[in-house]
This record gives sequence, structure tokens and C-alpha cells, in this order.
Amino acid sequence: MSIFFRNVISVLYSLLRFSILKIIHGKRFYFDGIQRFSPQTQLLFINKGEINLGHKVRAHSLVKFRSINSAQLIVDDNVSFNYGCIVTARRLIHIHKGVEFGPNVLLYDHDHDFRVEGGLKANKYKDGEIIIGENSWIGAGTIILKNTYIGKNCVIGAGCVISGSYPDNSLIIQKRETTIKVI
Repeated sequence: MSIFFRNVISVLYSLLRFSILKIIHGKRFYFDGIQRFSPQTQLLFINKGEINLGHKVRAHSLVKFRSINSAQLIVDDNVSFNYGCIVTARRLIHIHKGVEFGPNVLLYDHDHDFRVEGGLKANKYKDGEIIIGENSWIGAGTIILKNTYIGKNCVIGAGCVISGSYPDNSLIIQKRETTIKVI
């Protein structure tokens, strides 16, 4: 089957699927116009989470969007998610227009609070925010953690693990060293 027909099927499938999600979730789900989501993409609304999708958002297979406990997950116009990305919001993740994600990028606006009584089993979290500026490009395998603010027109190199603030027009890479020792 040609790429054109696969895209048409994905757009029609997305329209039908999102219309049903809108009926089920009401004000907690918004989408604007044409979307192209793989049938293998998940959108999960846990408790009162909200998901807001702009115009022409694209998501390949195995992408997962999760909005938990009144969180807002906002994706503006012309954003593209490659295969295997996971976006999980407990407070706020806002991805501005024109952002491109490589495969297997992970976004988590929270950490487990392992210091509480009961440790990890207590299921407590420390929430933050993730804001990604317009026209940024996030390389394959990048992990973006809570309280991260990426400016406009930034490039994040593949495999980075980032947290903190990055100004507009930045190139962010992390150098690695390979050490080999005979054992």
C-alpha cells in the first residue's frame, strides 16, 4: 500500500477515534482538525487528566500519551512524534508548535518520591513541568525530566538526559566516555 493511502487511512482513523474520545472525555480532550496518529498510539486519561492536541499533530506507532490526576498535556500545532515516544504528565507538559521528536524520546514531569514512608511502594511523586519551545528538535532516545524548560529553536542531541533551563537557539549534547578494562 502506498504511503499516501496509509496516511489517508491514519487521518480518517484518527478523526473517528478522536471523535469517540471527545464524547467519552468531554472537556478533558480537545483536538483541532487533522491529526495523523497510528492505530497503535495510546491516549490515556487517568483520573481527571487533560490532553489538548493542536492542528496537524503526528504520532507514529507505539507512542503513548498519559495525563494523570488533573494534569495538562498540551501539544501545539505541527508537532511530530516518532516511534516509541512516551509523554507522561502529572502536572504540566506543554510542547509548542513545530517540535520534532526522534524515536524513543521519554518525557516525565515527575519523579518518584522514594523518601516517603513506604518508599516506592507508597506511590508518591514530586511533580514539575516540562515546557518545550517552538521548532525545537529532540534527538532519538532523549529523556526529558521534570522542571525542564527548553527554549525556541533548540536541538537536543540523541541520548541526552536533561533537566533545567536551556535558552533559545541552543545545541545541547552530552559527551560520553567509553572505558574498557581487562578483567
